[in-house]
Amino acid sequence: MPAKLLHKPSPSYEELDPVVGALVDEVIGRVADKWTMLILEVLETQGKLRFTRIAEAVPGISQKMLTQTLRQMERDGLVTRTVFPVIPPRVEYELTTIGASLGEAFCGVWQWAEKNLKKIEKSRAKFDQHAMKATKL
Repeated sequence: MPAKLLHKPSPSYEELDPVVGALVDEVIGRVADKWTMLILEVLETQGKLRFTRIAEAVPGISQKMLTQTLRQMERDGLVTRTVFPVIPPRVEYELTTIGASLGEAFCGVWQWAEKNLKKIEKSRAKFDQHAMKATKL
């Protein structure tokens, strides 16, 4: 049985303004990148941070990947980068209003994952069990 629609259906992808459609594609690609989401979360919870503190708070991210991700986030207006004229230079990153709002928009995904974790784990185990049986045939 199909789920009830809680709102009017959105226009089809073809009906969207192509510029808006391109931006949606880019934003989805950006937030689908786990590093962006993790950095958003760290800056949301810890506030303004230096590069090294972000690196410490995001396990597994390389210096190169952190640099690339922060540059892209700055380009998109999600973070501000403040350089202090001291030796050695001190650089701090902070979420912008738009960056914080993006984090809020995807907060629902975290809530959904938490709510459905057990169901998904059960489904995956069932699928994997059937797949294992099929490969033994």
